[in-house]
Amino acid sequence: MAGANGTQDGDKMAPTETTVSPSSAPSTPLHNPAVNPAHLPVQSQLDLLRRILSTNPTLLCVLHLTAQLRLPNWYLAGGAISQTIWNYMSGHAPEMGIRDYDLVYYDATDLSWEAEDAVIQRARRLFQDAGGLAAAADVEIRNQARVHLWYGDKFGVECAPHGSVEAAIDSWISTSAMVGVRPRLRDDDVAGEDGGDGIMDVEWDVYAPRGLSDFFNMVVRPNPVLGRREQYMKKVVRWQQHWDKLVIEPWPHA
Repeated sequence: MAGANGTQDGDKMAPTETTVSPSSAPSTPLHNPAVNPAHLPVQSQLDLLRRILSTNPTLLCVLHLTAQLRLPNWYLAGGAISQTIWNYMSGHAPEMGIRDYDLVYYDATDLSWEAEDAVIQRARRLFQDAGGLAAAADVEIRNQARVHLWYGDKFGVECAPHGSVEAAIDSWISTSAMVGVRPRLRDDDVAGEDGGDGIMDVEWDVYAPRGLSDFFNMVVRPNPVLGRREQYMKKVVRWQQHWDKLVIEPWPHA
């Protein structure tokens, strides 16, 4: 199915092809309200995405601190991204309805729970030591290289090993979660203690395998690669309580 900007839903937007430069975000209103962002060219959509996400101070803190963890192939991904967009499109406060912030990374060198937990504990200490918004944020960290070891027991659906963090994002139960961002911080950027402002001065990578038009149109589609209808509907019911303008596509019949 073609997206609102004419691209195919299945088209991949590789991170190296969707770098957003800080110089491309002018200090004007985020966008012309007479223009549907879903109809903008891809690069303009990416620029707007960066500016919308930058209105969420907790999201900026999470991005800035996560860069200090030096995680392999990581993204801040999922609901915190899409829901910040929905809030902007709905005129809500940037953080309204956002429960948590999903950090995903890919490290196939050690698939033990102990290795993943060591990363989780290291991140927890970093966020707590930072205080403020970072300490208050509910941040969930998962190594996507080992999802197949526990997914079947938790959700009742077998999951093949993912070959990359992008492949994992491609399998998530709703297209509304299929987006990830990360700043390209240098060593001196990471060393800063500016609470997140420094990431506004560097480029960002964006992974959005289905494009961005659905996010701006507030369209939610199922992705029945993994998971069950019941899981999808549980999420949809909660989302509709906060964002009543969402357009929900039904789970496909078997």
